[in-house]
Amino acid sequence: MSTKLFVGGIPYRTTEDELQQLFSQAGEVVSVFIPMDRETHRPRGFAFVEMADDAAAEKAISMFDGSDMGGRSIAVNKARAMEDRGPRR
Repeated sequence: MSTKLFVGGIPYRTTEDELQQLFSQAGEVVSVFIPMDRETHRPRGFAFVEMADDAAAEKAISMFDGSDMGGRSIAVNKARAMEDRGPRR
């Protein structure tokens, strides 16, 4: 079963391909998603990387959490389910 990771603090110019290559060092990467801001259409500075299994996810966390990426310290941890924020105005 795949495990989704939250990757925070990435440089704004980071591409999905760069994250794919980086995280593949820890194991099989299933998918990479970099959310874009709705108004500016620019990256929001974080991403989600889905690893093939829990062992690869744990290895990625130990390898990359707190590491340097493009001059920024990135945070890597298991993604949590999105909380219900209620109706939008």
